Amino acid sequence: MQIQWPSEIKRVALVAPGLLGWALGTGLQLEQGELWSGGVYMEFMLLALVLIALAAINKIALWLAAGSGVLRWLVALLGGLLLAFGLCGARAVAFSDTALDPNLEGRDIRVVGIVVAMPQRSEAGLRFRLQVESARLDAASAAVPPMIDLAWYSGMLAFGAGGSATQLELQRQPDDLRAGERWQMTVRLKAPHGGRNPHGFDYELWLWEQGVQATGSVRAGPKDVAPQRLADTWQHPVERARQAVRDSIYLHVVDRHLAGVIAALVVGDQNAIERADWDLFRATGVAHLMSISGLHVTMFAWLAAAAVGWLWRRSDALGGRAGEAWPVPQVALVGGVLLAAGYAVFSGWGVPSQRTIWMLATMGLLRVSGRQWPWPSVCLLACAVVLAVDPYALLQAGFWLSFVAVSVLFATDLGAASAGDASARGRFGSMLREQWTITLALTPLTLLLFQQVSVVGLLANLLAIPWVTLVVTPLCMLGVLLPPLWQAAALAIDALGWLLQALVEVPYATVSVAAPAIWMGVIGILGGLLLALRLPWVWRVMGVPLLLPVLLWQSPRPPTGHFELLAADIGQGNAVLVRTAKHTLVYDTGPRFGLDSDAGQRVLVPLLRALGETVDTVVVSHRDSDHSGGAASLLATQPRATLLSSIETGNPLQAVRSVQRCAAGQGWTWDGVRFDVLHPLATDYAVAQKPNALSCVLRISNGMHTALLVADIEQPQEASLVAKNVALKADVLLVPHHGSKTSSSPAFLDAVRPRFALVQAGYRNRFGHPAPSVLQRYEERGIQVVDSSHCGAASWQSTAPIEMHCDRQDDPRYWQHHPP
Repeated sequence: MQIQWPSEIKRVALVAPGLLGWALGTGLQLEQGELWSGGVYMEFMLLALVLIALAAINKIALWLAAGSGVLRWLVALLGGLLLAFGLCGARAVAFSDTALDPNLEGRDIRVVGIVVAMPQRSEAGLRFRLQVESARLDAASAAVPPMIDLAWYSGMLAFGAGGSATQLELQRQPDDLRAGERWQMTVRLKAPHGGRNPHGFDYELWLWEQGVQATGSVRAGPKDVAPQRLADTWQHPVERARQAVRDSIYLHVVDRHLAGVIAALVVGDQNAIERADWDLFRATGVAHLMSISGLHVTMFAWLAAAAVGWLWRRSDALGGRAGEAWPVPQVALVGGVLLAAGYAVFSGWGVPSQRTIWMLATMGLLRVSGRQWPWPSVCLLACAVVLAVDPYALLQAGFWLSFVAVSVLFATDLGAASAGDASARGRFGSMLREQWTITLALTPLTLLLFQQVSVVGLLANLLAIPWVTLVVTPLCMLGVLLPPLWQAAALAIDALGWLLQALVEVPYATVSVAAPAIWMGVIGILGGLLLALRLPWVWRVMGVPLLLPVLLWQSPRPPTGHFELLAADIGQGNAVLVRTAKHTLVYDTGPRFGLDSDAGQRVLVPLLRALGETVDTVVVSHRDSDHSGGAASLLATQPRATLLSSIETGNPLQAVRSVQRCAAGQGWTWDGVRFDVLHPLATDYAVAQKPNALSCVLRISNGMHTALLVADIEQPQEASLVAKNVALKADVLLVPHHGSKTSSSPAFLDAVRPRFALVQAGYRNRFGHPAPSVLQRYEERGIQVVDSSHCGAASWQSTAPIEMHCDRQDDPRYWQHHPP
């Protein structure tokens, strides 16, 4: 029998503050820059349990009930907050104790372990996750983290930064690893270390959340002991089945980009989708249909619930009496959640899928049990359950997208509406309302999280959702039983791609805005919810002005006559963003990580979008891949940017954008700030030289403060600049050649005399940059060296010339790596 509403409201009033406290306690713990000792967190949990126990004692509970509502609310809130804070902190301390010993970094370690997930193959080689069973260093046992992420490079040990293949150590080709196999291999490990940039992806948090405490590479060179397959354990049968299905897809579908989409839809292998396809899906707002993300699982659950509900009603129509014992809405909910859970398991049971299943299960359980909680309390309960399982979900964009989508659908009760009208017209109208509601609710959140939203997304989804769900996905799934159907699925995907390409070519198909302040984003989300909820139109219209701060926000810029630098954390390479009052320049574009990945696409494009930047000039100092690797991706998103470079005539970048050669004597003024090219000379191009010798050297000055960007010049070029008596004195120097021994001569440093020296170099890079002898020269002259491994993205402003801000230090997190 259904619980009476007044009694249920009282019960919810006692639970809701505790659930809110749980969410707040989790959020507060995640804001910690450093972890406390485990004992401190245990004390917090003990105090929380005492509060909960006291509140549970009848007499005290009656006293609290007789007191003010505020007192009851505060006790419940504090209990939930302390318990979540302590539990989250204690778990983090326990996990941090399994971190890799810094003394083991870069050492050859012999490990035995089991491949726990299907490996990812690319042009660079193979990536896989290994559950370590034992490890030995120099014949002695070694303690390494239980889960490590490994790369087995193909043919070469690593991508070089401007080096040739003959300079790289050749590797044995990766074997065909299978999930569940036990292997013995020699590896070199290091602590997880990723780029740290404003509005950027937190790679270290991503690995932390997945239980990975070390990354590394397999040593398979001519002098290394060959990796050896020891046994086939069959410990991960689901992963083994996923891998077999993925391999079968690639065997039957010749076109790799279409096969990649099919693999993503069937087994959740999002890495199989090529970058160009991802760009198209994101621009048209249908990416959630092509990846098994939280939002994808949510939509799958809703469709599965509709199908189960239809079948259940159909069974009644055929003379069954099942509907009398189990009402259609309850059966639809349970069936939808169970089918979505099975789908999530086969798609890899990734973290986004896990938290979405827990969220859906919690909300569904409340409905099936007949508890009529207000939808905000339902959302709080689902949030608390998800955060109890995965506290770091609070920091993931997928959590908020899934959570808001599910919450809006429950709040507007669109699922019940769709179950009530089984006609084709009713289903189409319901789908239109659902898509419109979700679009309204998620638009401000999408702008806050990604600074970009698809204008054609509503139309694209109206066409893509039925096509993908009714045609593409069934063909993909049935192909597991009848592989030739994958060819039909490929044709269906190709047709959809043609349609999406036509939509993305519509003018203003996407809208980008600068990343707003958090409070603006929250107000915008409230505006979107007001527009989406089933409220009187007087209330809905009030949501429009709440959206304006998100849409109109512009990132602060330097005042006229001043400039600022942001040295992005892109690993081994150079990439510096220079901004004046009304203009933007990018000096070098970072490295190329692979055929389908580079620093432009991963770091610079998202950073520029978050800042709302339109680039006026891109300077590619020279052709080496650690300076030019991201140029094509960056220029593709900046059609009006001019390209200044020393690259040769036959360079592929010449086909992307016409190139103006940089030469000493060139210069221009932006907003009271002078830009001068100091090197190379125009005559230097006629002489055969190393690419480093032709690096474009750029001096930026407002007459009071100066920055000198020198790329990879070496000591002969440094001596030439000093001999010309050009004004080299600068506040900030981009350290030549990343701190190589070939550069930073004493005479050059004496001429520049910078306050700060920026080193952009990868953590534990194979070149040994910056060299200890070079660092000593800077230290002897009292120059403060700021390197990207310790600093992350570094920012400097001419309005505050004695300050250098480091992203890792200004916003520390306890899961981030602290290099020695």
